[in-house]
Amino acid sequence: MKANPVAFLEGEQQRLVLRQFTYEDAWNLGMLLRELAVARNAPVAIDVRHGTRQVFRCALPGSSADNDAWIDRKRRVAERYAAPSFLVGARFRAKGTTFEESSRLDPNSFAAHGGSYPVTVEGVGVVGTATVSGLPQAEDHALVAEALTRLVGGLGHPGGPVNSPGHRVD
Repeated sequence: MKANPVAFLEGEQQRLVLRQFTYEDAWNLGMLLRELAVARNAPVAIDVRHGTRQVFRCALPGSSADNDAWIDRKRRVAERYAAPSFLVGARFRAKGTTFEESSRLDPNSFAAHGGSYPVTVEGVGVVGTATVSGLPQAEDHALVAEALTRLVGGLGHPGGPVNSPGHRVD
């Protein structure tokens, strides 16, 4: 992560914008996340939503029921703030506080820990979420960001890359 994590994460979110996000795309994103996790032997649970509808959910060996609860808590943060849960936590830390201390949200229902990413469509806004739990929070976040980067780049995404000015995929 760069010296200024908030700026890095905000830039990443601006780049990870899709042309479309259908139910099939949501399923394919879940399968891509699963493929990446299996290749790394990552003990994670995965959840992908189109709007509020759960389209994909799986638990890999080594994950636990706790990961299911973490998915729900992180997803609620991404939905509420329209930002990656890792970015939300970083913004609070940059202000010298924590999400738990200052958000006024129930920590049993909300967690600003890395791993949930709002799925954004160009010209539309947030249309779903992709969430992973089971690794350290930076790794959960990175796994979802990698999968979204592949979709934005057209790898496995029928809409192809977003052709908006200033858009690039690292």
